[in-house]
Amino acid sequence: MARFIIDAPVLNPHFSLAFYCNEDCTSFILGIFVHYHKDDAGYPQLIWSANRNSPVGENSTLEFTLEGDLILRDVNDTSPVWSTNTTGRSVIGLEVTEMGNLALLDADNNSIWQSFDHPTDTLVLGQKLVAGQKLIASASTTSWNEGSQYLTVTSEGLFAFIGSNSPLSYFAKTVHETSYVEFVNGSLSLYVNNSESENPMWQILIPPLSSNLQFMKLDSDGHLKVYAWTTKWEQVHDLFSEVDDCHYPLACGKYGICSNGQCTCPENTEGGKYYFYPVDQRQPNLGCTVSTPLSCELQEYHQILSLNDITYFNVGNDVINTDIENCALACLRNCSCKVSFFSYSDTMSLGECYMESQIFSLINYESHIKHKTKWSVNIKVQTAAIPTDSSLENINRVLLKISLGTSFAVLLITLVTVCLLRKRNVVEKNDSCLDLLSATPMRFSYEELKTATENFCRKLGEGGFGSVYKGTLIDGTKVAVKRLDGLGHVKQSFLAEVETIGSIHHVNLVKLIGFCAEKSNKLLVYEFMCNGSLEKWIFSGKNEVILDWQIRRKIILDIAKGLTYLHEECRQRILHLDIKPQNILLDDKFNAKVADFGLSKLIDKDQSKVMTAMRGTPGYMAPEWLSFVITEKADVYSFGIVLLEILVGKKNLDFTKPKESIHLLGLLETNAEDYGLYNMINSKCDDMKLHTEEVMKMMQLVVWCVQSDFCRRPSMSVVVKVLDDLMDIEPNLDYKFLYNFPSSVSIVCNKVGVIDSSPILPSVLSGPR
Repeated sequence: MARFIIDAPVLNPHFSLAFYCNEDCTSFILGIFVHYHKDDAGYPQLIWSANRNSPVGENSTLEFTLEGDLILRDVNDTSPVWSTNTTGRSVIGLEVTEMGNLALLDADNNSIWQSFDHPTDTLVLGQKLVAGQKLIASASTTSWNEGSQYLTVTSEGLFAFIGSNSPLSYFAKTVHETSYVEFVNGSLSLYVNNSESENPMWQILIPPLSSNLQFMKLDSDGHLKVYAWTTKWEQVHDLFSEVDDCHYPLACGKYGICSNGQCTCPENTEGGKYYFYPVDQRQPNLGCTVSTPLSCELQEYHQILSLNDITYFNVGNDVINTDIENCALACLRNCSCKVSFFSYSDTMSLGECYMESQIFSLINYESHIKHKTKWSVNIKVQTAAIPTDSSLENINRVLLKISLGTSFAVLLITLVTVCLLRKRNVVEKNDSCLDLLSATPMRFSYEELKTATENFCRKLGEGGFGSVYKGTLIDGTKVAVKRLDGLGHVKQSFLAEVETIGSIHHVNLVKLIGFCAEKSNKLLVYEFMCNGSLEKWIFSGKNEVILDWQIRRKIILDIAKGLTYLHEECRQRILHLDIKPQNILLDDKFNAKVADFGLSKLIDKDQSKVMTAMRGTPGYMAPEWLSFVITEKADVYSFGIVLLEILVGKKNLDFTKPKESIHLLGLLETNAEDYGLYNMINSKCDDMKLHTEEVMKMMQLVVWCVQSDFCRRPSMSVVVKVLDDLMDIEPNLDYKFLYNFPSSVSIVCNKVGVIDSSPILPSVLSGPR
């Protein structure tokens, strides 16, 4: 749906400036559109947008100021989402030209600013793409956001790339001259600057079109397509037709293997382990997902999955001359390496080794290239924790002795008995789980959720246990549907979420509306939170909008109240155990709600702690996790880290920094000792500097929450009182955070600052996980 700002009252196709909304009109982008004022003309076609990465809400404003600036502001937000930054440059007017260019003009009708200088993913007839500019494809067909594929002109020619880290080209046309490209009727032409000849150096020729309404767009699949109006809008040509279908970086999504246009996942040839699963069985071109995400903290469980007759659309310039074994080993030892490619000849044992930190679609070698050079691919995978080699040898010796001393008949009887018992236990366990779930929120069928999400086409995000999709229930309710992927750990996460939040309700907890449990399909249905996760609002570069102090303070208080409810106001104490910005969601008024209870744990009110396996996210995990004895103070620690990130605007772990600055707590420790906490405040948020006293109190609250000794941390209810100015922060805090881990956990904390030295006995819970 378009809401026009500048439009021509004509029936012919023309360009207009308008707000355009998504299907349910909860978010809008400002853009230039080409459209027809006819009932059968279809949707307006977007050819440029100002805020594709930062949609705005209903009642947002576009202001053309007296100072000559064009400013887009979201509703109830004083900070600009986007502007032309033309204040003081003598701008007196604006227009949308017949070519589709939004221009700000001075008194002499000269263009001071124009949208043609800031292309998004489209060129119109006559528009040029010059050196330094990019066409950036959308992330998907259902998203306006920028994706990872882009077209650009450099001093060496025209190139299409994918990736932000060491980008790889999948299309190249070199001229070794400073140049530009121009979209003209019948061709995409590349010209050399200051050339005496008016002829282009290179062209992609297509049959000239009778329609003047045409545009060239870099689509989300990486193809450069021409669209034109005939009797409707339709694709008329693919300018990258010389690129083989399988040589597009996302032809089969990440980790997918392309063979003659067909997509599959890498075969699981290592002992029957399932390392890869299709993102969607019904849409194999979406690629594959790993069953266990790679973790640099668990490098000892990395393995290499070798695939032969597989190649890649391109490789980087960093090459090592070695043999195939050392090529695989080099990738295994390099944490940032996800895959290595080894190129070699039949007659040579040595070859060229390329290591990549990103992995896109792979190509079946035999179906595409007939050449003497052969390729081998080594994909790094994460295995579950397994015994060491020496342990395995000892186990094998014992098993061998037992087998030699045991008759075949006894062994057979034992195996049959064990199998029958296991089968019965599994059936009983599954039945009990279903009985448990039947008393929880609304139960949906898989088909109902498939319809609600339009076949899972609008992905909102993904995490360790699956992906989240936007959906609309039959009554019109907007929902977020979490589809869990994997095997045993998925069932644990599923039960944990349903059991934990299925029967509790609080304004600062994301509401679980219902679930689906049909065979292997495990889905959770939540209320829809239109502003997404806190992560995209607080880290530099994630969002053009800077949250003011009052919104930040409100978010902090909301999180604290949600955790207080979990810890103290439920029938059983609930430990979340994975508090981080990604698990804090924001609604349209920036109310914060705690989400994702897949790692949570229940504790009876009379229990002070629980012993449990290590879980959570590195950087947010309290030091007492090393002992596996956990209290609700682990959540307090994680809250302190999130609070620090909100105030500073940086992630708590950054491995690109020097060793002493990798962890944000290291900077906190240094600045706290040198009375320099003020210097850590987010420099991009000027509003925070106007509330220095409040912000510095928050920094002291961070220090209190991240005390290495968990007994010295406040409870979340105390945190709420501090935020409401009903209680002061404890004095004489310890400023050693990183390496001052407590030597013993055999203590009970009666209240903040009071320690009872009586020993505690381990107690293991049979909670959700």
